[in-house]
Amino acid sequence: MAIRVRMAPSPTGFLHIGGVRTFLFNWLFARQQGGECLLRIENTDTSREVAESTQQIQDSLIWLGIDWDGPVTFQLDRMDDARRLADQLVAEGKAYQDDGAIRFRQPTEGSVAWDDAVRGRIEFQNEHLSDLVIVRSDGRPTYNFANPAEDMLDGITHVIRAEDHVSNTPSQINILRALEADLPVYAHVPNINGPDGKKLSKRHGAVAIDHFRTVGYYPAALLNFLALLGWSYDDKTTIMSRHELIERFSLERVVPSPATFDFQKLDWMNGVYLRNLQPDEYAHDLNRWLREQGIDWDEHVVNATAPLVQEKIEKFSQYPEFVRFFFEPVSADGADPRICRAAHERLAEVEPWEATAIEEALRALAEELGEKPRQAFQPIRLAVTGSNVSPGLFESLELLGREESLARLASAAAAAA
Repeated sequence: MAIRVRMAPSPTGFLHIGGVRTFLFNWLFARQQGGECLLRIENTDTSREVAESTQQIQDSLIWLGIDWDGPVTFQLDRMDDARRLADQLVAEGKAYQDDGAIRFRQPTEGSVAWDDAVRGRIEFQNEHLSDLVIVRSDGRPTYNFANPAEDMLDGITHVIRAEDHVSNTPSQINILRALEADLPVYAHVPNINGPDGKKLSKRHGAVAIDHFRTVGYYPAALLNFLALLGWSYDDKTTIMSRHELIERFSLERVVPSPATFDFQKLDWMNGVYLRNLQPDEYAHDLNRWLREQGIDWDEHVVNATAPLVQEKIEKFSQYPEFVRFFFEPVSADGADPRICRAAHERLAEVEPWEATAIEEALRALAEELGEKPRQAFQPIRLAVTGSNVSPGLFESLELLGREESLARLASAAAAAA
């Protein structure tokens, strides 16, 4: 049997990171099995907001590296099919009219059960299931009817979704049985909790995938991190490429217990990915991120500074503050005028203007001044970069250039005098 899954987001706003993780599990399973992964927008209108949200969903998935098969489809386009199926159930006595709406007639005896691919055997007694509205009085099908009806029409073989939907499943199974449809395999994956142990939500800040893109996470790192929220390959492997994730993924290793979104682990993982990039690839992606944020810095200077920070930062959003002194004037408040003056005199004689020669001159100066290198270099760093934290001092001076470096040291010495 050819595997076919679907991602079915509701276009009600930005794509939530928890929903993205569920999409990822669908996608990994389909790709691992050589099957198809459909993208179906569960909309009930065609407003401009829906169109914008739909585009945002697609852009976010593409950025992350998740693709889909065939065109994007819309629940709204299947409303006539859903109403036709509802009328069929009414004609067969399996549903009935109620104040202009249509209600599904639940079985009153026995139970409905399924073997969940993640949670094992789950069973509900039919007597506890109330008849539910499947078509509203205005003619719109409800979620609990349109969703399984579309799964049937699309030939979905596996429904992989969040555990919140467990309670919907018995009614949806009963509806599919009433329609004499084959049942898909259900797999209800665990929720994602924030660091406080509560379900991940807006109270934790970063929940929309666009936020993760804005603050400079690398998509392959985020993809890797999300794959490990509720699934693991073994007890030790953490860093896995897109290809390795596809090759290794299985529903059998998805756990039912909630996963915890560890922001520190994500930062660490992102740093690993950034450090492993080839220098030219790193610079290219960094420039692209800067453009996306509206930061119009000289691309050649960015390329030159990239090697200074690649080993130091964990996400691109840390880059601007680290290197701002290359692009903008700085304040050297607090820099020791004596050391700045002496550094200016010593560095004015350095030839060639290269990091090695600069380092040699400044270390000799520190020794002459009777200062430990760390103490001697700090006011120089402050005068040149405007900060006590920066990329390598000697490399920064080389890249900033002789003229600008000496001008900043002279300015710091004069201002602090």
